Amino acid sequence: MSAPALRPFLPADVPVLAAIFIASIEELTGDDYSEAQQLAWASTADDEEKFGARLAGELTLIATIDGVPVGFASLKGADHIDLLYVHPNVARQGIATMLCDALEKLATARGAKQLTVDASDTAQGLFEKRGYIPKQRNSVTVGDEWLANTTMQKTLAADGGPGTAT
Repeated sequence: MSAPALRPFLPADVPVLAAIFIASIEELTGDDYSEAQQLAWASTADDEEKFGARLAGELTLIATIDGVPVGFASLKGADHIDLLYVHPNVARQGIATMLCDALEKLATARGAKQLTVDASDTAQGLFEKRGYIPKQRNSVTVGDEWLANTTMQKTLAADGGPGTAT
């Protein structure tokens, strides 16, 4: 397998990113969310036009292996990670870390002093390892389901180096 690479989002990516989003939810979140919760959450990508508009309206990066998208992440404004999803076939292989490193650098370049994320229960451990501190539990309504997540925050280093916190 080739080394992963990053590139900007393109409108043609929407169908494959929607598929990654759905596969990630269906295959990686079962220990933390019920099947009904997973279905409601995954259904937010059913309207590809709306999903694509969300991706296009943020700074969205695509992780690829051999040119094929395997994950994506988006920065909303200068200081909020909105989306971070990795295909189950490449989970726990450093793709999410690479995407987070890039978003943290971009946030720092945009003048952000802190970065926040509303982390799913599944992703909370990843963000804790990166120096994010839980600030608040949330309940979000998706369709007829309630999903819990945690707002987490990280203070960014002045140099914006990967994985750095003060």
